[in-house]
Amino acid sequence: MAKIFAYTTASFPFLLIVILFSSTLTTAKSDSFSRNLSPKTLGIKREKLSHLQFYFHDILSGRNPTAVRVAQADSTKRSLSSFGLITMMDDPLTVKPEISSKLVGRAQGIYASASQSELSFLMALNFVFSEGKYNGSTLSILGRNSVFSGVREMPVVGGSGLFRFARGYAQAKTHDLDFKTGDAVVEYNVYVFHY
Repeated sequence: MAKIFAYTTASFPFLLIVILFSSTLTTAKSDSFSRNLSPKTLGIKREKLSHLQFYFHDILSGRNPTAVRVAQADSTKRSLSSFGLITMMDDPLTVKPEISSKLVGRAQGIYASASQSELSFLMALNFVFSEGKYNGSTLSILGRNSVFSGVREMPVVGGSGLFRFARGYAQAKTHDLDFKTGDAVVEYNVYVFHY
């Protein structure tokens, strides 16, 4: 009996470490909300860089506008930059500048006049594609659009479908602007890394 007791006493620190370690693992698993994964488990393959070019039609006028003003501050009417104006959009995206050219998707989201000194928008939108291999996929844009700059650059902050884990940038260049109605056609060149 003394031999067994001596063996158990000598093994006690080892057993205590094993018990504490296993309870720590159990606790970590049950209390954790995240885990590391291999990209292969999600079917992620080699990253590629794609360039997409299309035209964005922001139509404020007529019987069926694609962009509508939804809010503004009392001071917006007195502001040269329309500071405080918020517009919701569902604008067509086409392959050429003409609205009658092939539709490839829609730009859905909001833009808000965010500068007191110049016409500059905060853009929060999704490019929702409806054509070809990108049908059903989206790219999300969040950035500053200084309307009268020659070329504006906004970050691509994510995407869905074939654009999962997307990152990159979009360049916007005004192709046509009607100062009377506010209608605009904007050329977009989007450079995006995705899998």
